[in-house]
Amino acid sequence: MGTKNNSKLFYTCSLIEYLGRIQKKRRGEILDELGYKTLERIYEYSDVLHCEPIEKVASEFIDECKMTSGSFDNVGECRYRIPDYWTIGEVYERLIEDSYSDEDIVEGIWNVYHSWMDEEISDYNTDFYFQPRDYIAACYRKGEIL
Repeated sequence: MGTKNNSKLFYTCSLIEYLGRIQKKRRGEILDELGYKTLERIYEYSDVLHCEPIEKVASEFIDECKMTSGSFDNVGECRYRIPDYWTIGEVYERLIEDSYSDEDIVEGIWNVYHSWMDEEISDYNTDFYFQPRDYIAACYRKGEIL
């Protein structure tokens, strides 16, 4: 579907994951607080944003969007080795690439993070996020774990 190895998408998804972890929120809630227009801006300017430390970029968006903290702590609840935010960003990147055309990438980001799939990928006590990309995309299309 979309361009493979889309570095703008990879950075955007990794930033969303990073924000979710430090704000302790589900990733769809992070998008709700950022808003669609800010998401579009992050994606569009990710090649510039990635030149700064992700901690600084995240802090600026937390301030700009007046983001609040939650209590969703999938990292703290993980009983095994915690995947880093770049690893999870790549899982989302691949799913979105495999499910949406390049013209619909931002819409794809919004849809995937607001779907049932977000809960599955965010559960680090399963190996779902570690499955092959074509399997994860097939599950997303079908609407259930196959």
